[in-house]
Amino acid sequence: MSISIKSLVKTYGLQRAVDSISFELMKGEIIGFIGPNGSGKTTTMKCICGILPPDSGIIEIEGMNVQGNDLKIKKIIGYLPEHNPLYYDMFVKEYLLHVAHYYMKRKECNKKVKEIIEAIGLAPEQNKKIGQLSKGYKQRVGLAQALVHDPEVLILDEPTSGLDPNQIVEIRSLISGFSKDKTVLLSTHILQEVEAICDRIIVIDHGKIVADGSSKNIRQKKSDEPQTIYVEFSKPIDKEVLMKIPGVVRVEVVSECEYLFAGFADDDLREKIFNVAMGNKYTILTIQKKEETLEEAFRKLTLHR
Repeated sequence: MSISIKSLVKTYGLQRAVDSISFELMKGEIIGFIGPNGSGKTTTMKCICGILPPDSGIIEIEGMNVQGNDLKIKKIIGYLPEHNPLYYDMFVKEYLLHVAHYYMKRKECNKKVKEIIEAIGLAPEQNKKIGQLSKGYKQRVGLAQALVHDPEVLILDEPTSGLDPNQIVEIRSLISGFSKDKTVLLSTHILQEVEAICDRIIVIDHGKIVADGSSKNIRQKKSDEPQTIYVEFSKPIDKEVLMKIPGVVRVEVVSECEYLFAGFADDDLREKIFNVAMGNKYTILTIQKKEETLEEAFRKLTLHR
């Protein structure tokens, strides 16, 4: 296990930003850490990195308590904050050498910086001042500084914030490529990004964990919620006939030949619709079970708390 968090509490005055949360992160996982603004994501990440001391609870990384092992912990963590703090007057290579000097002997720095510049795709920009770079390349520099010492744990807070779609794909690809032998905790508001690269998702709201699992598990409807089935027939069908299908409680006419069925059944409602269509010689062009999106599940978990 790379990270173990037990009963973590952090308060700011009267506000409990993190409210007794516990979870474990395994080596090789990419974990999406999502929640509304002010939910406690960044505070939790700063506590893991040792930037903020928790009020109570235990954070262990590779069996070491973060409190009391600051220097050892910082050697095995790479951290990219939400507001990427860079020295705009420094050249890219100069800045990365500056960061590398904190982690390793001077004679190792040149080799490590050269490797990370090539791996992150910064070679064409390495002799430019950071302030001259585009937003996408600045994020690459931020990612490079987090990775230059080859950490076992990578903490990324909004790594694609403000990037265009092409830049998002590029940064996402870099994160996936570097994550194979690391534990990655990734915070973002881009839910498509979470689904694209994360093995597991933790949802936090008002300082408490409200969901923890795969995207599929989080999106899965409860057994007491109706199934929603989209069907397109080759010709219009009388709505009253469709309402008589076993398990169907509601039929919504989408267009002349398209319908949304809602209903409850122990098994898949599509089978019942298909059997009735076959018996009445209705031709089905499309039949699809509508799954809840991660965005819809996220809103249910966090909107009314």
